[in-house]
Amino acid sequence: MGSTTLDISIKKIDKSRIEEIDALNINFGKHYSDHMLIAYYENGHWNPPEIMPFHNLYLSPATTFFHYGQAIFEGVKAYKDANGNPLIFRPYDNWKRMNRSALRMAMPEIPEDIFIDGMRQLVNLDKNWVPTADDTSLYIRPFMLAIDEFIGVRPAEKFMFIIITSPAGPYYNHPVSIYVQDKYVRAFPGGIGFTKAAGNYGMSMYPTQEIKKMGYDQILWTDGFEHKYVQEIGTMNVFFVIGDKVVTPNITDMILEGVTRDSVITLLKDKGITVEERLISIDELEAAHKSGELKEAFGTGTAASIAPIYALTYHDDKMLLPPVENWEIANWLKKELADVRYGRKEDIHGWTLKV
Repeated sequence: MGSTTLDISIKKIDKSRIEEIDALNINFGKHYSDHMLIAYYENGHWNPPEIMPFHNLYLSPATTFFHYGQAIFEGVKAYKDANGNPLIFRPYDNWKRMNRSALRMAMPEIPEDIFIDGMRQLVNLDKNWVPTADDTSLYIRPFMLAIDEFIGVRPAEKFMFIIITSPAGPYYNHPVSIYVQDKYVRAFPGGIGFTKAAGNYGMSMYPTQEIKKMGYDQILWTDGFEHKYVQEIGTMNVFFVIGDKVVTPNITDMILEGVTRDSVITLLKDKGITVEERLISIDELEAAHKSGELKEAFGTGTAASIAPIYALTYHDDKMLLPPVENWEIANWLKKELADVRYGRKEDIHGWTLKV
């Protein structure tokens, strides 16, 4: 993966809005940095991207994605090291995954230089927006929309690729309670469950709304045939510590191939911990809990990082886990990942991209 230098037209904001941010109280997804990147695809090719002040979009009411959902996105984060240098975590993996989503959604692949160097230049321009406190980062949201002004069911021909950034604190600031869903379905074989398509998240809103009324934080989805095998949580991949092993559902076209998930598996294997990627039934989890072998459960994702799960509820069975502060693996993983992301530890895997 070579380093590229893309010639990008940059129009800077007249006055920064950074003073609006309380650096000691950063909420996730509430504020946006000064600039954004936009590139247009038309006539079969990408036009040069531009960086400009963050602003609202002007779109026709007939714009394709409003009606037919041709929209995909990614989530990336940048962190600051001790010297104040922004470090973007594994952006090449997000670029590859976004292009997998694009192909499945009949959208054009995004060139490496637009995605990677465009992101690098945008983060460099707004590097003062990268917070420095522990558990904070600059959340980077690349997304692509179909923008034909046409109401008719066919793949679009014009697209807009945008990157915006947002200073972020923790997505979950407490251990989460998870409800195991066996009524609604997130993904089927042959579908788009492996993509970060907007519709994947839109369809989850109602079931998530319902379980939040019941006092839970998120859903653990099960398969659509037997409602027996766990897949992923609404915003995260999921891991379980059973005995002396760590198990996680294997990647299929129904499960998002998480970048944090892959990082966690790599770190665990580096430490000599056995990791199994396989089918995991809810029956197995209940049995492991009853025998005392279910020691930890946690979600992984770019937004959430490592999110401890203190309870899993399946029907009337509430599986409470041991106190999170006593966990060995999830707590170690959180620190290990943070040390790499903030540049406090040598990045032996080449995960971070220095801006």
